[in-house]
Amino acid sequence: MSKVSYYTKEGLKKLKDELAQLENVERPRVSNAIAEARDKGDLSENAEYHAAKEEQSLLEFKIAQLKNVVASARLIDESQLDTSKVLALSTVKIKNTLNNMEFTYTLVADSEADFKAGKISVNSPIGKGLLGHKVGEIAEISAPSGIMKFEILEITRE
Repeated sequence: MSKVSYYTKEGLKKLKDELAQLENVERPRVSNAIAEARDKGDLSENAEYHAAKEEQSLLEFKIAQLKNVVASARLIDESQLDTSKVLALSTVKIKNTLNNMEFTYTLVADSEADFKAGKISVNSPIGKGLLGHKVGEIAEISAPSGIMKFEILEITRE
């Protein structure tokens, strides 16, 4: 059983577009490569054929994985989310209590995570540690270097 993941409209569209690309463009391309390699003769010594078959196997695996993700994806109606506590799709401004550095992160599904864009997974240690906290609370997050404490400064939806 696959676990449910929550997505924004854009995130879910991106997943579906990638799946369509794999099924409608990549799959026929790989099938043609197999057919061309098969036409070249003896399959037992045909490296092109074996490479194309391996590529097909990896592609079909990726398609199956994406289908499972899309099937278990749930679209979040952002207008219905509570902004009083940190939830999936919350944009959270936090302050490290040790060095007073401030960070702003948006908590997203695993496949939408992009640290450079300030999007972290709700399943990451920081994401898990922030979930459920309210403005003014201190979230204690276990990290390899020890316990980190972050004060929740602001919670918004974008």
